[in-house]
Amino acid sequence: MEIRTVAVLGAGAVGSYFIWGLREKLGERLWVIATGSRKARLEQQGIRVNGEEIRLNVRTPEEAAGADLLLVAVKYGALEESLGDIERIADEHTIVLSLLNGVDSEEIIGRRIGREHLVYSLMKIASERKENSVVFIPSATQGVFFGEADGNTDSERVKSIVGLLDGTEVNYHVCDNIICDIWHKFALNISRNLPQAIIGCGYGAYESSVHMAALSGGLRSEVVAVAKAKGIDISDESNAAGKNNAVSPHARFSTLQDLDAGRHTEIDMFSGAMMRMGHELGIPTPYNEFTYHIIKALEEKNDQLFP
Repeated sequence: MEIRTVAVLGAGAVGSYFIWGLREKLGERLWVIATGSRKARLEQQGIRVNGEEIRLNVRTPEEAAGADLLLVAVKYGALEESLGDIERIADEHTIVLSLLNGVDSEEIIGRRIGREHLVYSLMKIASERKENSVVFIPSATQGVFFGEADGNTDSERVKSIVGLLDGTEVNYHVCDNIICDIWHKFALNISRNLPQAIIGCGYGAYESSVHMAALSGGLRSEVVAVAKAKGIDISDESNAAGKNNAVSPHARFSTLQDLDAGRHTEIDMFSGAMMRMGHELGIPTPYNEFTYHIIKALEEKNDQLFP
């Protein structure tokens, strides 16, 4: 099961990490998926990663049909509209890694193309994206965590992904309980990503302010409760997927970066999903409900819906 061709759907911060990390090993066998004016723009401009200009081999979904590995790195809000492209790319042998944050992207993709294509995964990267430029610290980037849903770390698919990533600049971790790890990362995003987006502050505020710590703790406790009701124990805060590596006290994570840039956020994937799951399970999620409405209001403010 050698992986010779890789398609990247979504050339934002996460997609750019893989483009940067796999470019030398794969060369023309690394494909970035786009259509129309976006395809023309990427072909003309490429992307810029850590100051390096990278030219791209851009293909339409039809041209990339049958890729050995498909990396889905779109924003959550674009996932539903990307399902048709995913279906056009994936044939019976294609492995799919969904690199989105959240806990339900594999389920959404699996409903469309079948879960047998999916190796579960999560990403740990602290990056800053501005237009077509992405900056991150390679040595401080944990990279991709992946594994089979059943915990088999010796499957042919896992070994083929390891074979691809070995000798590249992509950092990776093979997981024997990837579902639990995904929920640990979900809790980290909700508890560390969202409070700073509300306040508009750097990461150091979590150590400096008891009020930020209270917001963070309240949000995380709700994720722990929902996960427990689903039979997933994420109470251990030492799990690597649920911890940030050393980051600058000035670091601003993805939700705050989106608000800073006037973009809509992925709050539906975070607190929106928590509200839905809490309602289904009969578990109150007041911290997440408050956070959801605050960030939606900040999006409306950016959209100039009110003075």
